[in-house]
Amino acid sequence: MLERQLAATLDLLADKGATTILDVGGGHGQVAGELARRGHRVTVLASAREAVSATLQPLIDSGDVKLLVGDLREPPVARGDFDTVISYRLLAHAHDLPGLVGGLTRAATRSVIVDYATTRSFNAVAEIFFAAKKGVEKNTRPFLVLRDADVIAMFGASQCRAAGRRPQFFWPMALHRAHGSPALARAVEAPAAALGLRALFGSPVIARFDHV
Repeated sequence: MLERQLAATLDLLADKGATTILDVGGGHGQVAGELARRGHRVTVLASAREAVSATLQPLIDSGDVKLLVGDLREPPVARGDFDTVISYRLLAHAHDLPGLVGGLTRAATRSVIVDYATTRSFNAVAEIFFAAKKGVEKNTRPFLVLRDADVIAMFGASQCRAAGRRPQFFWPMALHRAHGSPALARAVEAPAAALGLRALFGSPVIARFDHV
């Protein structure tokens, strides 16, 4: 799953070369390290120092990644301090989506990259199967499932346009977590990708929005 997330991220950043990136809520360290290794100047904004993972801490200690601590909804940076802002897993749990999107777009000069669960997928019936999902994932919690048009409209209100869309999985992520096999996940996802089903109906979506 992290492999797919990183691949989509790198694909959406492919035209940028080395640039400045603010990873909002990225204390888990899922993409920051690889982005830094590829020459990007990465700053992670965490809600608290305790939110920084053991994976990320050595990169902070070495200076490869910078750390900021503050409100994820209102990044404590000046307007346009970073070329690109990345934020994963926040839209799904935000109480004030327009406010969150406004804060992310304010901090970026050019682009914002986010992920979200889309209604154009099995997530459309997520509420029906939430109990089963919780049985598999144990620590799962309710999450927002969003219409693509609504996400585009929220970013449009901040003068940003859709510039790229990369659905990650055709089959529900809970299914992949249940069997726990990366090889099996690749095997069952491959036909859906080849047939274009993942591109049409995959979720979560990683999407890039550029300032107009």
